[in-house]
Amino acid sequence: MNDDRPVLLDIRGHCLHITLNRPRALNALDHTMVRQLGEALSRAERDGTIASVVLAGAGERGLCAGGDIRAVHDDARAGGRASLEFWRDEYRLNARIARFPKPYVALMDGITMGGGVGVSAHGGIRVVTERSRVAMPETGIGFVPDVGGTRLLAAAPGELGTHLALTGRSVGAADALLCGLADHYVPAARLPELTDALAEAATPAEVLRTVERFTSEPPAGELAAQRGWIDACYGADTVEEIVRRLDGTGDPAAAQAAATLLTASPTALKVTLAAVRRAARLDSLEAVLDQEFRVSSRAFEQPDLVEGVRARIVDKDGSPQWKPATLAEVDAQHVAAFFAPLGPDATELGLAPRPATPDA
Repeated sequence: MNDDRPVLLDIRGHCLHITLNRPRALNALDHTMVRQLGEALSRAERDGTIASVVLAGAGERGLCAGGDIRAVHDDARAGGRASLEFWRDEYRLNARIARFPKPYVALMDGITMGGGVGVSAHGGIRVVTERSRVAMPETGIGFVPDVGGTRLLAAAPGELGTHLALTGRSVGAADALLCGLADHYVPAARLPELTDALAEAATPAEVLRTVERFTSEPPAGELAAQRGWIDACYGADTVEEIVRRLDGTGDPAAAQAAATLLTASPTALKVTLAAVRRAARLDSLEAVLDQEFRVSSRAFEQPDLVEGVRARIVDKDGSPQWKPATLAEVDAQHVAAFFAPLGPDATELGLAPRPATPDA
């Protein structure tokens, strides 16, 4: 029997199983789903018989492709503000997942991008499979990595996180593990066995041992062999210099990365570089989410977000007309404005006790 509820809850033994249930939309998150996820976590915290939470996605294509970006596009075009309230609750949910007091097992099978990373990669136990494709692809639609993604990427070894943030490229299981976006590799065919076994795990130690019992070595990744040129190129202070270095390596993969950057929003690229660098200097996920809320709020007011979603998702012509159109036209003052306090007519997210805004 089909169930059209967007979030399904099922208690299996000691485990609360949460399923994101919009498979035709790749389980994209909307505001209702964010609220229901929060309610489910409250239920799990209160119920002493629940030892762990497992998050999964309906269907075989992925855990979650991100937020409902079409709704954001329509809201921005209409001059609405609903997206800001969605992000406010979504970012608070991300922080709550990171601090959740019971084992939170995220099954990052298939496509796990954007908001899907936010509801999974902050969890205590993150499982990837051979089908996993993990990404923060925001720059390609004129947006900036959010949901705590800038903190996750800033913590990746060397400049791997900068590479992923700017290009928006997706990575498989081994590279997700290398970048600190996941903890365990489990073959997709064994996920049903794993979830059944987790139902019997009554303590945090038993939950972890159960996951480890199913863990194996993932297929080889790509990023470890590319660390040389990635670290050398993305260590530059500006996006322009990063592109110049990428083009100068003579490596086809680096040249492809440079070409990808030149198709993304110039504004989003420069703000993303600043956001990742700033996130590395902030002392908590909450402070990073506060920063991301300011950036997202400002990006919502810019033409590139609507244009990027139009070109990539709505019309699918693949030819966004960015404003400004070139990296040279995006000056430091414009970038800095994304990080400034929102002002008297807007409400900050306010997760961190003292929101930090270090200099760029």
